[in-house]
Amino acid sequence: MEIIVAKSAGFCFGVSNAVKTVNNLLEKQKEPIYTYGPIIHNTQVVDLLASKGVKKINDIDQATPNGHIVIRAHGVTPEIYKKILDKGLILEDATCPYVKKIHNLVREKSEEGYKIIIVGDKNHPEVIGINGWCNNKAYIADTVEDIEGLEPSDEKVCVVAQTTITKEKWVKITTELKKKFKNLLEFDTICSATSRRQNEAEEIAKHVDMMIIIGGKSSSNTQKLYDICKKHCNLTYKIETSGDLPPVDIKKIKKVGISAGASTPDWVIEEVIKK
Repeated sequence: MEIIVAKSAGFCFGVSNAVKTVNNLLEKQKEPIYTYGPIIHNTQVVDLLASKGVKKINDIDQATPNGHIVIRAHGVTPEIYKKILDKGLILEDATCPYVKKIHNLVREKSEEGYKIIIVGDKNHPEVIGINGWCNNKAYIADTVEDIEGLEPSDEKVCVVAQTTITKEKWVKITTELKKKFKNLLEFDTICSATSRRQNEAEEIAKHVDMMIIIGGKSSSNTQKLYDICKKHCNLTYKIETSGDLPPVDIKKIKKVGISAGASTPDWVIEEVIKK
């Protein structure tokens, strides 16, 4: 059996930086270490850090003053930064630079009078964070249908993307937006690592008998990898660990492709390959 592993599988820069920030704190600090939400969308990593004493909180009031709190790669709203400082916590900001760029962009454009549209999932922490930088006034569209209800106008509109959406979704939605708004500013803020990962997985899926996508159940970019590969390889499976692998008929399956979401650690990928 031939196994083809995507070169881009596993941690992206933003995720790697967030995990590294927490590990560096564990080496140096005696004060409590908190993460605002799970540091990444991967249960194995979150559980490992919890076993070392890192506490995951969903409300700043759950933290004790003088503790260190790590903002994960997804980023947060300005209100969360204020709460952290008001509480007397030590801020460790691991917001992905790509996401931080979008925060600055929507703040600047909303102050210039632009209506902000975010292409992405309104319930995703990254999108919630971005929306906070334009006073939570952005219109959020995840499908072409979400655009249909908007009235055409001459107002100034600025559209940005959640970093992990597919290029296909971006093109479809911005094409519809151009029909509605004459003064449309487009900023394709899809992360370059995301695009590369999606393109590579798609190419592998076209040439294998089975495709395995490894990632956390709540990982947005992992789900999108699965959706893309499923179009080209019917036997595409999304798993979290090697224990979730489906039965493999080695008489029929001669070539297996493997890719992994941006929050999947190397050791989990290695276990899947070995099994």
